[in-house]
Amino acid sequence: MLRFEEIEKSYGQTVALRGVSFDVQPGEIFGLLGPNGAGKSTLIRILMDIIRADGGRVLVFGEPRRRQDLDRLGYLPEERGLYTRQPVLEVMTYFGALKGLTRREARARSLAWLDKVELPHVASWRVDRLSKGMSQKVQIASILLSDPDLCVLDEPTTGLDPVNVRLVQELLAERRRSGRTTILSTHHMNQVEALCDRVALINRGELVVYGTVAEVRRRHSLPEVRVQVRGPLPAVPHVETSTEEGDGHWRLLLRDGTAPNVVLTALVQAGAIIDRFEPLLAPMEDIFLHVVREGRA
Repeated sequence: MLRFEEIEKSYGQTVALRGVSFDVQPGEIFGLLGPNGAGKSTLIRILMDIIRADGGRVLVFGEPRRRQDLDRLGYLPEERGLYTRQPVLEVMTYFGALKGLTRREARARSLAWLDKVELPHVASWRVDRLSKGMSQKVQIASILLSDPDLCVLDEPTTGLDPVNVRLVQELLAERRRSGRTTILSTHHMNQVEALCDRVALINRGELVVYGTVAEVRRRHSLPEVRVQVRGPLPAVPHVETSTEEGDGHWRLLLRDGTAPNVVLTALVQAGAIIDRFEPLLAPMEDIFLHVVREGRA
């Protein structure tokens, strides 16, 4: 669906991107992660042909990106932009027309999307009458109503309460089920774990983490397991430390290179009665913080 190949970009003496390369597959929700100033926005603007790369190339739909491909792309920028003195329905219809829809079709889709985001009553309101959360949902609907094959959403849930965050997540999951592709740029790691199939983490203009969410969590987690036993926990080889958490739960730090199943077998052979045994994966937020801090060291 999308490929960045060795993308380079500098602003004067400041290097924004250093040979960034990765793929986005059809029908996935892809997390584009990184701290402020990492280069994410620069990469997105290069994709959308807002700025030009100094080197490398962007392939969309299997070919070098052309200007006409932008009609099949949607983009919610971090800097929001609705025409505040115009009625909501007129603004949405205009955005749909920009993507090649007839005015009649754009108007019909706008009304349908206002229903989807639970705002049918604001169609005739001027945009400046909307609350921050309402405005955010209208802008998301304006981007998605053209049903773009590939959509880039930069912090789409900013300003939304938990109920509306869940609504947006459901809309993105619906896009995935229909085979559409979404790039989600966010600092909310809980949303990454809940939604994203794969991620790329950029730090200081370089790609430092790339893969499926499960792979990334396995790769960057400590070798730990949590075990629930009846009675005492027997001492077994390959366990560096054990920490009791109460009610028969223990957290075991394994020695480097030890597979969890080796410890499980050793515990059973030592007579432990085990009710639960699971490897522990680091949350994405911990991985994000560790990678970014390591890069700054």
